[in-house]
Amino acid sequence: MSSLDQDPKHTLAKFAHYDRDLLDRMFGDAKPEKYAAGRLLFLQDDPSDRVYGLLAGSVEISIFSAEGDKLVANLQFSPSLIGEIGVLDGGLRTATAICRSECSIVSLSRKQVLDRIDRDPLLGRALIDLLCKRLRWISEELGDHTFLGIEARLAKRLLHLSGLLSDAAGWIAISQSELAQTLGATRESVNKLLNDWRGRGLIATKRGHVKVNDPTRLQRVSSE
Repeated sequence: MSSLDQDPKHTLAKFAHYDRDLLDRMFGDAKPEKYAAGRLLFLQDDPSDRVYGLLAGSVEISIFSAEGDKLVANLQFSPSLIGEIGVLDGGLRTATAICRSECSIVSLSRKQVLDRIDRDPLLGRALIDLLCKRLRWISEELGDHTFLGIEARLAKRLLHLSGLLSDAAGWIAISQSELAQTLGATRESVNKLLNDWRGRGLIATKRGHVKVNDPTRLQRVSSE
């Protein structure tokens, strides 16, 4: 395996390029629309009538229990396809999608998507590849929840988000509550770990932000 293949940022770049190619093939010259932060794309258990292409910004994908407890299943960053499962099988939405920031989005109806797949077999193949990639990611997440403790999972999540979301200075715009929701953990347990790591110099924090200062040591924590 080459050093490039081992570099998570290189892997993320390849995935981003792949998603951009898929969005270009699926949406063609569809006109983007601006969506404000907090705008709802769809609710869990809604009918699946549209698929969305995220061209800029980020979207939170969340699952809610019958009692109203929330788990952030994923944070989608541009370029990315959102809502493809229900549109492909005609079932209800499996999660809720809300714009986490201002977004630029294109969309198609279910009929338009199916018509385009019929006309373009390569589009169907690209969608299968994307679904397989996401299924592998879900399998890894399930394994992490089963076999890793909260400390290792938080370290792994911070390293992942640092590669996706950090600004030029290295800051990740995410609150401790949001971090806890992505891990299915309590805010108190996340806060305790972040305070410990900050004292040891692994990370820095400010209101609504976290920065990875020592990715090598944090990587060791994620493997323990």
